Amino acid sequence: MERREFLKIAGIASAGLVIPVYGHAISVDELINPVAKGFKKSLADAAMNAATQAGASYCDVRIGRYVNQFITTRDTRVENIVNSESMGVGVRVIAGGAYGFASTNDLSVDAVAAMARQAVAIAKANARLQSEPVRLAPVKGVGEVTWATPFTKDWRNVPVKEKTEMLIAANRAGLEAGANFMQSNLFQVNQEKYFASTDGSYIDQDIHRLWAPMTATAVDKATNKFRTRESLSSPVGMGFEFFDAHAKDKVKAAGGVATLYKHSLDVIEEAREAGRQAREKLSAKSVEPGKYDLVLSPDHLFLTIHESVGHPTELDRVLGYEANYAGTSFATLDKWRTKKFRFGSDRVNFFADKTTPQSLGAVAYDDEGVACKSWDIIKDGVLVNYQATRDQAHIIDEKESHGCSYADSWSSVQFQRMPNVSLAAGKAPLTPDEMVKDVKKGIYILGRGSYSIDQQRYNFQFGGQLFYEIKNGKIIGPVEDVAYQSNTQEFWNSCSAICDESDWRMGGSFFDGKGQPSQVSAVSHGSSTTRFNAINVINTARKIG
Repeated sequence: MERREFLKIAGIASAGLVIPVYGHAISVDELINPVAKGFKKSLADAAMNAATQAGASYCDVRIGRYVNQFITTRDTRVENIVNSESMGVGVRVIAGGAYGFASTNDLSVDAVAAMARQAVAIAKANARLQSEPVRLAPVKGVGEVTWATPFTKDWRNVPVKEKTEMLIAANRAGLEAGANFMQSNLFQVNQEKYFASTDGSYIDQDIHRLWAPMTATAVDKATNKFRTRESLSSPVGMGFEFFDAHAKDKVKAAGGVATLYKHSLDVIEEAREAGRQAREKLSAKSVEPGKYDLVLSPDHLFLTIHESVGHPTELDRVLGYEANYAGTSFATLDKWRTKKFRFGSDRVNFFADKTTPQSLGAVAYDDEGVACKSWDIIKDGVLVNYQATRDQAHIIDEKESHGCSYADSWSSVQFQRMPNVSLAAGKAPLTPDEMVKDVKKGIYILGRGSYSIDQQRYNFQFGGQLFYEIKNGKIIGPVEDVAYQSNTQEFWNSCSAICDESDWRMGGSFFDGKGQPSQVSAVSHGSSTTRFNAINVINTARKIG
């Protein structure tokens, strides 16, 4: 298992990130070094033939080449540039009704065949302790197919000098606008994934993702008080054209308090606003605790969706298979079976998918060779489904997998991971400004902040980046020290309005952790600006008791 060979970037200030980068360091010139499809097919066939001859009733093979380039800058200097590569083969089999898995970075036919036989031996050993055999939902083989993230500019071809100059220019803009310190980062990921199975599929996918988080810090030198403003922009599944911002892609936020983007990012403009708003936060008044109507921007709401809807509808959490890493779920099977469990108000509709263009989860096939699709999870406020893989589908009476199996590396076994889980836009025409006009006492919240949620994904608390007080239908100014508390069912049942499709956009998590040993995945969550009535707001700066 080549995870023993890894580079770890630690101490990245943006959002307190600690990013694991598995693999070995490579030069920039080696970032583009694709593996021939014929070679990958020969390895896959060798593994499948060896596994079936050793007694496997099923075998799938994943051949992966994962390359990353991470750049970190602070103020006017570059702090770190890392290029990494990890490549190898992972084989999963079923023998005697049980799973077995093994992996290797030795890309010879003999080594891959030996590793497949090892996976079968592991499965047979597991079968002695397994009470029920694995039941895979059927999948029809698709033969040889290819898919790639659509893009017009490959990040691997963009000179590092151009990227660092872009980040340094953003930092300068933030400093000039009021920040004392600026940090900008650029995460670029390419996953070259080849999947083959004894069902008859040979699927070659080329996946690209980008993220450019930044943090502006403003300091009051008289008091040593400081405030930060982190990114409102989101990670995406697309090429470097993401940074070619165009006016048509801009979205007007309520009250004009921030410049947001749907399909591109002007890092200079975001940094300028971040610096100004970090300075503005130093003089913002502290919030008065109480009940408020909350108007939540999509760049904030995505995290609330992720924690309170995405994770609790993962079927392995519902079943208790996943517990140690962040708990199980309150949305148990008995609630789903009634077909009446009121998860949210009538206007709340959540759907899962891995097909939305430019989303982090967008692929054509999952890591079990299942074609990705869209399906309802919450319909008119009622819990109607979960997220299931091939071996889980029968548990919830599904005839096929939902296509949400994923592994973060060739050396990791695939398991159920969250697809994009999104809140459908409102059906009636409604803009954020129009939504605010109906609020007498409220707070408008933008950006991801601190959060906490219990082990059942029920009781929670969320902060944000920017908070604006709403009084009698108008945004009257910034406030600080805001966090809201609720429980999942109470919160989504308080949903009173959702803006229309013109405001719908996606936020996302670039490094969502799950499992033991832990794996990370990238996932997006879409919504329009949404209002929630009478939510409890606390002042995070005041002592309790």
